[in-house]
Amino acid sequence: MATAVASTSSSLLSFSSLSSSPSSSSLSPLIRLSLSSSPRHSLSSSLSISPSFLPLSSKTPKTAASSLSFTIEAEKNVLIVNTNSGGHAVIGFYFAKELLASGHSVTVLTVGEEASDKMKKPPFNRFSEIVSGGGKTVWGDPADIGKVLEGAAFDVVLDNNGKDLDAVRPVIDWSKSIGVKQFLFISSAGIYKQTDEPPHIEGDAVKGDAGHVGVENYLSETFDNWASFRPQYMIGSGNNKDCEEWFFDRIVRGRPVLIPGSGMQLSNISHVRDLSSMLTTAVEKPDAAKGNIFNCVSDRAVTLDGMAKLCAKAAGLPVEIVHYDPKAVGVDAKKAFPFRNMHFYAEPRAAKAILGWSGTSNLPEDLKERYEEYVKIGRDKKEIKFELDDKILAALKVPVTV
Repeated sequence: MATAVASTSSSLLSFSSLSSSPSSSSLSPLIRLSLSSSPRHSLSSSLSISPSFLPLSSKTPKTAASSLSFTIEAEKNVLIVNTNSGGHAVIGFYFAKELLASGHSVTVLTVGEEASDKMKKPPFNRFSEIVSGGGKTVWGDPADIGKVLEGAAFDVVLDNNGKDLDAVRPVIDWSKSIGVKQFLFISSAGIYKQTDEPPHIEGDAVKGDAGHVGVENYLSETFDNWASFRPQYMIGSGNNKDCEEWFFDRIVRGRPVLIPGSGMQLSNISHVRDLSSMLTTAVEKPDAAKGNIFNCVSDRAVTLDGMAKLCAKAAGLPVEIVHYDPKAVGVDAKKAFPFRNMHFYAEPRAAKAILGWSGTSNLPEDLKERYEEYVKIGRDKKEIKFELDDKILAALKVPVTV
């Protein structure tokens, strides 16, 4: 008889009473499993086994293990500290829903007050979906997290709010003090230094003075099990940052789409479901994620001109693209255009290699979904002023025909 034992997590699965068989007509135990789980916030669960018998096939090994024990991932209790503004807010929303669907417990702490005007906008006005899925939502100041969540215990914490150490340190220190086992941080792929060899991959040089870098360094010194995720642009229902909408606004009104530079700059747009699935994989594979940095992005790039064309295709309308030099026309490209006026492209190599993750982003199809939502909320009929556009067109001596 042989015995094999493997233990990697918190729930124990045991198999016993397997016996050797002299022939295919012999009888061998059929394992029957019954599962008993401990309370919701505990990581332990157990399985009891009772044997019955069935005929062995000729392919059954003559000698089998008398006892096999290994562990399976148990339910985790996860806290998401979620920003109350910007494109990153939707990451916490999707992550919470995916965790709940995977059987984990979730609490979302959103910065600010529940009654604020910000909570009337996506994705916050859809937080009922989290509650109906069994999650909890609370509001408060992460600097006072110990008071806001007094007495609470968590296995995993994700900070999807702070951009520098001053903002995140209180959450890290509190998490350490209550025995949190894994700390995840939403950083940014914007911290990479410009490169002559895009795309950015994990390990490329970063800006030493970037706030996110300070957080990552402190995490590595404070937590044994931590991981950082660097997203870029994202797409998906519930996103409240104008990116694809910026293109739709012009396309549906027959206005030219004004793109700084050549329009061949590469960027990366991921569906937020991929970001949340990468985070969930890290929660469920903590040993693999431990101490790693992941580009939380799609594995395909798009040119800025290509983005305009894909948006037009999603809307079923033509598009006129006009290129310009921001300095020559006297405008700040950051205010006039929703994307960086440069190559801003990374690849998710670490997530694929370390976590076994794969993405599902399909930009042409994802843009169709977003255009349907754009029309559904009536933004295509909304009155919009295009003052900066008109200034650029005037400088280029291009007549506005709408």
